Amino acid sequence: IVRREQPDAAVSVDTYRPTLARKCIEEWGADIINDVSEGGITGIANVPLEQRQEEYPEMFRVVGELKVPYILMSVQPTLETMMKGFAREVQQLRDLGAKDIILDPGFGFGKNLIQNYQIYNEMEKLNVMELPVLVGISRKSMIYKLLGGDATTSLNGTSVLDSIALMKGASILRVHDVKEAAEAVKIIEAMKEGRT
Repeated sequence: IVRREQPDAAVSVDTYRPTLARKCIEEWGADIINDVSEGGITGIANVPLEQRQEEYPEMFRVVGELKVPYILMSVQPTLETMMKGFAREVQQLRDLGAKDIILDPGFGFGKNLIQNYQIYNEMEKLNVMELPVLVGISRKSMIYKLLGGDATTSLNGTSVLDSIALMKGASILRVHDVKEAAEAVKIIEAMKEGRT
């Protein structure tokens, strides 16, 4: 349906199951694998997924074989453990032939409210990896748990955090509110151009 309606759109499959990821790429035409398990770790840091035998080989091997862009999301609770994990995992992916790796700090996964904001505060340090950084904080609980309300009242907080992410070097935003996010991108780009 997506291909019919938007033939030029890049389609991302959101899964931690290697077998399903392969099927989505090879049979159904998806373009990107978005793995919310950091290659097999749950949102409870360092707890392996209980994968059925048919789900092996693991996700990293599948990504290396398929040579498709891969979003590696961290479930680590601190920037230090996140960067150590990313360094190790990016090397594993490259050793297996993966090419286009995108880093996602994984806000809301394996982190409490304070840890989410501590990582946000230093997120620009991820740029040392010289890989694109994706930030997906759209209407997440880290906004409304801090400000009150719920997901439906979190648009302003989302726009603020999207803008901060862009200023700290994020190159991809995962959003619900496309118009507002596009406006944030346009404003930040104009600001950066004015600075140069």
